[in-house]
Amino acid sequence: MSERLLQIDGLSKHFSTGGGVFKPARSMTAVRDVSLSLARGEVVGVVGESGCGKSTLARLILRLIEPSAGSVLLDGVNVTSLPARELRSIRRRMGMVFQDPYSSLDPRYTIAELLAEPFVVQGRPMPKAAVREMLEAVGLPSAMTGQYAHQLSGGQRQRIGIARALMLKPELLLLDEPTASLDVSIQAQIIELLSGLRGSFGLTYLFISHDLGLVRYFCDRVVVMYLGAVVEVMPSGKSMPRHPYTRALLDSSFTPDPAARRSIVPLSGEIPSPFNLPAGCAFAGRCPRASEICRTERPPLLQDGASAIACFSPL
Repeated sequence: MSERLLQIDGLSKHFSTGGGVFKPARSMTAVRDVSLSLARGEVVGVVGESGCGKSTLARLILRLIEPSAGSVLLDGVNVTSLPARELRSIRRRMGMVFQDPYSSLDPRYTIAELLAEPFVVQGRPMPKAAVREMLEAVGLPSAMTGQYAHQLSGGQRQRIGIARALMLKPELLLLDEPTASLDVSIQAQIIELLSGLRGSFGLTYLFISHDLGLVRYFCDRVVVMYLGAVVEVMPSGKSMPRHPYTRALLDSSFTPDPAARRSIVPLSGEIPSPFNLPAGCAFAGRCPRASEICRTERPPLLQDGASAIACFSPL
């Protein structure tokens, strides 16, 4: 058994639109040449603004959408080249929790039916006590099995979403902004729950968020994406970012202690269109440190100890 559970190499996704008489076909780059690995038991956070490709990356890993290039290996098995039957089998080892607990649960199903759904999809018999045990694991009473999603609070719905993702006992859990639609107090409860489940179930997390402060608190490593590409990888904790974009994200994150709050320097310039990416660094038009080489050449992602950065003028 390898210590490396997930390996992503050169993963890219391009979407095409148009192609009619009045609208010429155009290609949009959603994910650009992403390479990343997760060790067993590790929590890796992926952070960036809306539209940077975080959710697309998660769906590529599960092969809910097909990649344009690159590969995804789960414990050495190439997910991107598997036929449908084998793909269904490998998906048992991966689970996904979606951002919106209101739309990710079918309102026609009871809680018991929602939790049994993964077994139905996989064509596997469900252990008799599985629903009750999983409800207890996520801190919910087993008496709610006959209720429907609309009868639950947002926090309870997200707990059901987490329970459903864990029903088949996966090794890897993809968390697509699981706290974004919840109140702050409920967010803290969900993070505490995920921390406990990580140890109880031996899970590896890919945690997607737009909140760099939360990612630095919860995750072992931080991966920063901008317009589909990884611009920085760094350890969590108090390590300071070196990419100007990461620093801008950190400056804009909420700090509860007024004495520790940083002055926010807003980014100038417009975000480039994903239909027409610049030749050089995609962040150059908004970066206060950009030079001529930034506008003409794309910086490679270079490893620097435990970190990696794609920048010609790092902080």
